[in-house]
Amino acid sequence: MATKTTRRGGKGPIEPSLSGLPIHLLYTGEDPRPPLEPPAVYPYTRGIHDTMYRGRLWTMRQFAGFGTAQDTNARFHYLLQGGQTGLSVAFDMPTLMGLDADHPLAQGEVGREGVAISTVADMATLFDRIPLDQVSTSMTINGPAPVLWAFYLAVADAQGVPWTALRGTLQTDILKEYIAQKEWLFPPAPSMRLITDMFAFTPQVPQFNPISVSGYHIREAGSTAVQELAFTLAAGFAYVAAAIAAGLDVDDFAPRISFFFNAHIDFFEEIAKYRAARRIWARWMKEKYHARSEKSLKLRFHTQTAGSSLTAQQPENNIVRTALEALSAVLGGTQSLHTNSMDEVLALPSEKAVTIALRTQQIIAHEAGVARTVDPLGGSYFVEALTDEMERQVEVYLEEIDRLGGVLACIDGGYFQREIADAAYRYQQETDSGERIVVGVNGFTEDGETQPIDLLRIDPAIGAVRAEATLGEICGALKEVFGTYRERPVF
Repeated sequence: MATKTTRRGGKGPIEPSLSGLPIHLLYTGEDPRPPLEPPAVYPYTRGIHDTMYRGRLWTMRQFAGFGTAQDTNARFHYLLQGGQTGLSVAFDMPTLMGLDADHPLAQGEVGREGVAISTVADMATLFDRIPLDQVSTSMTINGPAPVLWAFYLAVADAQGVPWTALRGTLQTDILKEYIAQKEWLFPPAPSMRLITDMFAFTPQVPQFNPISVSGYHIREAGSTAVQELAFTLAAGFAYVAAAIAAGLDVDDFAPRISFFFNAHIDFFEEIAKYRAARRIWARWMKEKYHARSEKSLKLRFHTQTAGSSLTAQQPENNIVRTALEALSAVLGGTQSLHTNSMDEVLALPSEKAVTIALRTQQIIAHEAGVARTVDPLGGSYFVEALTDEMERQVEVYLEEIDRLGGVLACIDGGYFQREIADAAYRYQQETDSGERIVVGVNGFTEDGETQPIDLLRIDPAIGAVRAEATLGEICGALKEVFGTYRERPVF
């Protein structure tokens, strides 16, 4: 689907952005351009709400999880007491792979990179003394997402919270795993079927997003901003097409699709990416998938600052990097934000580091003044030109993906992996050659640097966590929650 915007350029020599977008020395108003639409008006370039952050600030949602459910519950309470406004659960590797904590393959990995959740009891402990109707919850989980969601809903039942009062998001997006890496655990076709079944179940939990289509992992794998946006939107459209093919009405499920983007270090490029994302999603949903509801056209997204931009050298510099990246997400109109901690390249965040990360969001929200007006950079010659160029290059990728047979065909053929690998290689070459300066790594280094910050340590012996529920109990919980939609076999 071709871009509908007018390309606008600039004057003077060109220097590439982080992702290779052409940046002119100067941008002026000499080129013809259509007038900007107001916020909350199709195609939503300037934002999806007319009052944006004056009406409601973005959700401050720090990604957290380590050790046992008790450990992470304590961190959740610490963050909520510090002013965090939403929760985001990081599960450990065994949980992400669908393994109980006492499985032999889980040994040594339990609780190391996230929280270990094997049973409904674990989930209840994770949210102990946290009323689920008063806080929104995001869960980063892919293949096992239906199981973890069933656990969560069971905990809501135990708290006496109706499902209609629950707010949150499951990541669920399995396609990003296939796009960002060469090997995967869960096969594509059955995974897509599980996701469309979850779409069908969505009306039972009307404020919960069953999927957050993630560009974050694609960007962390080494993609450019253009690739991140193009491949993520392509995955989103693949889910839409699959759900329509399964007989669902687009306006019944599309309003509950959300996105998860990376906020990298090239400040204006990232702002342009978010603005272009809203425009492309709205146009495709309206013109190709014939969505009628305005809610189906509005792209909503969570943002996390770029872990891959952080450095082990001079880690305090990461505070500055994170602040700039968070500011770009806010100026780009994010609905939810996680700010990385300065020590995340070295270990799971310490309390001090995660507090600084949260305070970064609060300073942006309450001191910087950027939340007082909608789309503060709208109309900037540079930002508008960059938004148009981002959109143009993304549309080129989307046309190529369609020409190659769609997302699944591109996954089978290794197209995404080749494109990302080439981009990552170019970036590393530029860094190794000194063409691109990374402060503290290949420029402005210091002799005899030592580790100046305390790190959180996780004991590998934590693998003694027990899986208390039987397989029958788990299957029974799944049947009760999703039974209405299990009339057809998954495989």
